[in-house]
Amino acid sequence: MNNGLLVVLSGPSGSGKDTVLKGVLEKMDGDAFLSVSMTTRAMRRGEREGVDYFFVSKEQFQKNIENDLMLEYAKYGSNYYGTPIGPVKDVLKSGKTVFLNIEVQGGANIRRLMPEAVQIFIAPPSRDELERRLRKRGTESEECICERLRIAEEEMRRADEYDFVVVNDVLEDAVEEVLSIVKHAVKQ
Repeated sequence: MNNGLLVVLSGPSGSGKDTVLKGVLEKMDGDAFLSVSMTTRAMRRGEREGVDYFFVSKEQFQKNIENDLMLEYAKYGSNYYGTPIGPVKDVLKSGKTVFLNIEVQGGANIRRLMPEAVQIFIAPPSRDELERRLRKRGTESEECICERLRIAEEEMRRADEYDFVVVNDVLEDAVEEVLSIVKHAVKQ
């Protein structure tokens, strides 16, 4: 499927994977592409179609599954989330690196479908730091924070399924470590 490199980035909410990925993409300066996921959930205020997600109906998402148009997908609650295969294939054919910022469940699906993908797990330096980061956001209820911490513990137990674990303690160091992993993989 590819001449480029597929990189899966996963990690618990609050690990800083979005911030690490943003730093990596800036430093790669156009040589990398972040895949935009598809979802059946409603668009939230401030989100943009095709930038944050591709927003589709459940019927359209299910048609995409039936027609093998999804690289990976999962159902969370009552909504589907997944990666459309077309844009990923196109960028890989151009020889560029494609990043998938996906959940651990999606990472497992990619391992089965594309074992050549480089899998990187972004971990927080500690559970206490993860909790501090989630609380600092100030956007979630106590119940939501507790649920995110419970899910994070489950996800952290699966970190050893990944090729690399990058601890995001100092942001710049984590960005450089991911860049180093990607540069090494591209040379092979």
